Amino acid sequence: MKMRNAKFAIGDVVRHRVFPFRGVVFDVDPEFANTEEWWNAIPVEIRPSKDQPFYHLFAENEDSEYVAYVSEQNLVADDSGQPIRHPQVRALMNIDHGHYRWKEESGIFH
Repeated sequence: MKMRNAKFAIGDVVRHRVFPFRGVVFDVDPEFANTEEWWNAIPVEIRPSKDQPFYHLFAENEDSEYVAYVSEQNLVADDSGQPIRHPQVRALMNIDHGHYRWKEESGIFH
């Protein structure tokens, strides 16, 4: 598989191209690194390629907050300027000019 450089970085705010959710990137896999069961649960007609970056997001939609795993092809930058309400974002990250950074006390540094 040909690996590509990640388009988004930890702390970037992104939104899904199709589904109504957005989130903050908190980790990046250079290519698909989840289970085959997860992969096979995606309908074939919308299943993304495995040879691209996949992002771990503190995600939210209108109704809830959760963790999402999303392919790069399905994400775009979210320039809304609206803060993310996910409780883990508030607990672990600070916002600086629209970009989130790990809080020093979180003990997580990337």
